[in-house]
Order: sequence, then structure tokens, then C-alpha cells
Amino acid sequence: MTAGFDTWDYVVFIAYAILILGVGLWVSRDKKGHQKNAEDYFLASKSLPWWAIGASLIAANISAEQFIGMSGSGFASGLAIASYEWMAAITLIIVGKYFLPIFIEKGLYTIPEFVEKRYSTNLKTILAVFWIALYVFVNLTTVLYLGSLALNTILGIPLIYGVIGLALFAAAYSLYGGLSAVAWTDVIQVIFLVLGGLVTTYLALNTVSGGDGFIAGLTTVFEEVPERFEMILDKSNPEYKNLPGIGVLVGGMWVANLYYWGFNQYIIQRTLAAKSLKEAQKGILFAAVLKLIIPLIVVIPGIAAYVMINDAEIMTRLGDAASRNLPSLEQADKAYPWLLQFLPTGLKGLAFAALAAAIVSSLASMLNSTSTIFTMDIYKQYVNKTASDKATVNTGRISAFVALVIACIIAPLLGNLGQAFQFIQEYTGVVSPGILAVFLLGLFWKKTTNKAAIIGALASIPIAMYFKVAPKGWSTSSFFVDVPFMDQMGYTLLLTMLVIGIFSYLQHKGADDEKGIPITKQLFKTSPLFNIGAFAIMIILTVLYALFW
Repeated sequence: MTAGFDTWDYVVFIAYAILILGVGLWVSRDKKGHQKNAEDYFLASKSLPWWAIGASLIAANISAEQFIGMSGSGFASGLAIASYEWMAAITLIIVGKYFLPIFIEKGLYTIPEFVEKRYSTNLKTILAVFWIALYVFVNLTTVLYLGSLALNTILGIPLIYGVIGLALFAAAYSLYGGLSAVAWTDVIQVIFLVLGGLVTTYLALNTVSGGDGFIAGLTTVFEEVPERFEMILDKSNPEYKNLPGIGVLVGGMWVANLYYWGFNQYIIQRTLAAKSLKEAQKGILFAAVLKLIIPLIVVIPGIAAYVMINDAEIMTRLGDAASRNLPSLEQADKAYPWLLQFLPTGLKGLAFAALAAAIVSSLASMLNSTSTIFTMDIYKQYVNKTASDKATVNTGRISAFVALVIACIIAPLLGNLGQAFQFIQEYTGVVSPGILAVFLLGLFWKKTTNKAAIIGALASIPIAMYFKVAPKGWSTSSFFVDVPFMDQMGYTLLLTMLVIGIFSYLQHKGADDEKGIPITKQLFKTSPLFNIGAFAIMIILTVLYALFW
């Protein structure tokens, strides 16, 4: 099945592809007489302005798992999944005010580098290897799979060809140009992403309202399925295990968001490439503002699709095409690709370009960050400590290429992930609480020791599994417990911090660790613009949760 692409759809999409490749290659060019060094390739020469940082943060974040996965979750459970986006806005403010000043003051290239400066080289290496494995075997493969699934659903392109095509597109400019090419093309990607996403949302709601427009469609959807606009789910909701009521606001959601936005290399790398700390903080604020509108682009279309397939009149109006690749609660990730086939000529190409922009920008970001960690934390640490600029940059390119090849081999094997967004969150959530505990205590508690951090990180896995999996034959009521994965993350974080705290005390008897970070009030001082913007965002979020409680 194809989405019925016409000439103008292909023209729009091809124009988008040429624009991205052209800008990416132009930005990547070597200036006369200048050989790219590590700072040029991995940190864009530390020259990014705030608007490029904010746009690049969102482009790196919004990918196939949001467009397809969060629309699928919107189709299956409703607006509650938007908490990932709206609470991310607050998280970004916290990262900008309390994490970035320390990271930038230490002149970091990578997050594992912070671990080395605060703890030890051994712990840095352990985490570097973990992150490389996570990016290659989970993030890159999932984005490639979901992206190629969309190509298959919309255009009928075989899965393997979609994987290869997306990989080559992302590699064409990111491998050569590094973070500069990724960040500057991300500015264009975000324009396509937001514009194309809003077009899809508008036309889906317009279809629901029978041609009466966006507001009428939103009103109709709300009246038809009011239960899908509940942000805080109760225990009777089938999706409670994924989004456990008030625990979303005060529990494990904070673990997922702080880990992702504060200590994820392919996210935080953009802020490390800023002209200055103030510029990085303005970029973070801009990204937080964009986060407020993302649910409109990625969640509302899924809810609209649910209303459409359950309304016989709408399905009749849509014709035979409506019955093809029909989404279901078991195959919720088909919701967004299914919607795209009903867009008018030209706009279909724009919406598809938005989806491609989301996928390609995330792929490029993950590739760049994988190569940064491998080159700076593995290659320069253990293989060639005196590597020249040329050798360093070439190693970055080669490692990114190898990571991409591995991901391309694995991606077609993933099969049906169901709600892919929830799948990724749940299995990343087994390891993220331990890593977050190591970082939070390392940043803000000077007594934390290296040995205690390693013990805590290792202990966090069995702690998480205790809350997650009961061995065969064991009754969960007798010894093991079975709690929603978000609650599991919250409990695991608290218990891991307790373990680290106890072992740190036993080792130093309450004395400060020699690598502890001195904290001063001045370090966290932010500009009036940042403070006003942060306050405004918190007011907006309070209103949103009050409306959709």
C-alpha cells in the first residue's frame, strides 16, 4: 500500500532532502588552511547560538518514537502520555539552572568525562561502554526500525530498503561534518517537523469535525472520548501500568527525564557546544517552550485517529483507503502512518518530510554522540593518547560508520514492538535510576566516593529487577513485588542513593571526598530572562494539568 504520493508530494520531499544535504555539506566544508580538530568536529567549535541549541535539542529528541510511538500511545491511552513532553519542559529548566553551570565550567566533551573528573577512569570506562551499547543496540536500531516501518506503511518501501535509505541520508552529512552539520541542519529540520506536524494535526481534526476546522475537531474529539484527555490515570485504566496515576508527577517520570535531558550525551552535547553558559541556558529555555507544543503534534493525531476509526460515518467518508493498514490497540503504532495517507497532495509530502526530519536528525545526533564517546573516552584513553587532530576526527567518522552498519543489521530484526515509545522507556528504565543516582550525588554531595558509586551502580540492576520481574514459580505477593515501571524507577533511584550514601559514609566516616565539587550560590545564578521564562512555563503547565486532571 502507498499513501498515494503525487508529483507535488515528491517535489516537496525531494526539495527537503536536497536542502538538508546541501546545508549539511556546506556547513561541513573545511575552511581553507584549517584542519578540523576535536573541538570543531565534536563541539561545533563551541560556536552555537541559543536558537540553534534549542532547535537542535528538540530535533535530536523528537524522532520516530515520538511521531509514531507517542501517537500510538495517544491512540491507545490518550493525552496522559504527554506528561513525558510537558514535564520535560520543567526538567530542561532544572538542567539549565543546576547541571549546565557545572558541566560547562569543567569544559567537558562527554558526559563520561565528567565521571572521570568526579570519580575515576574505571567508572568512566564502564559508563562509556554502556552508553555506546545503548545508542547502537537500542536507540539507533529502534529509530531505524520505526522510521523504515513508516516508509513501508506510507510508500510501500520494503523494510530493509527503508533502513538503508534512512541510514545513508543521515550519514551523508553527519559523518563528515560532525556536530556543526548536525546542529545547523537541525534548525531546518525543526521547521519542517513543527510545520508538518501541525498540518497533520489540523487536517486530522478537520476531518473529525466534518470540515469545520481545528477548534471544532478538538471539541468533537474531547466530547467523543473525554476519558482520553485524563492526564492522571486511575488504577482501572488499562494503561495504568505504563502511566501510574499521581506517580507520573511525583515519581519515576523525574528519573526518566532527568537522566535523559541531564546526562544523555546526544542531548547535552548541544549545550556543551554553546558560545557561553548564558547562551546555553537561553537555548535550554527555548527548547522548553517548544516542548509545550509537541503533544499537539505527536499525541493529538493519535487520539484523532482513534475517534476516526470508531466513527462509521467518518470511515465511510474516507472511502476504501481507510480500511487499509488500520491501526488497532494491539498495533497502535500504525496510527500516525495511517493518518498521513489522507492528507491532500503537497501537504502529504510536507508531513512526510516532517517525519523524515524527525528520524534523520535523531539518527545524525546519535551517530555523532556515539562517535564522540568512543573517540574521546575509549580511543584517546586506551588506544592512542597522543592522537593528532586528523586521527581523532577520522576515528570519530569511522566509529560512527561502524555503529550505523551494526544498527542497520539489527533494525529489521526488531519485529513488532507494540507501543514502541513505552518499550524504550521501560527497558532503559532498568539502568537509568542507578546512573542518575551516581550523577546526582556526584554533583551535589561532596561526600560521595568512587567505590560507593560503583557499588551503587551495580546494585541498582538487581534492585530494579526486584520490582520488575518475579522468577518463575515465585508468588509476587510472597516476596517479589510487581509495580508499574515508572514507580520501579523511583524506588530504585531512592534505594540506590541510600546504598551509595551508606558506603560513602563507611569509607570516609562523613568526610568530604577529595574529588567533591564545591557548590556556591553564585554558580547557579541565572539571568532575569531565564528566570521569567522559567516562571511562565511553570504557570502554563499548572494550568494544563488543572484543565486535564
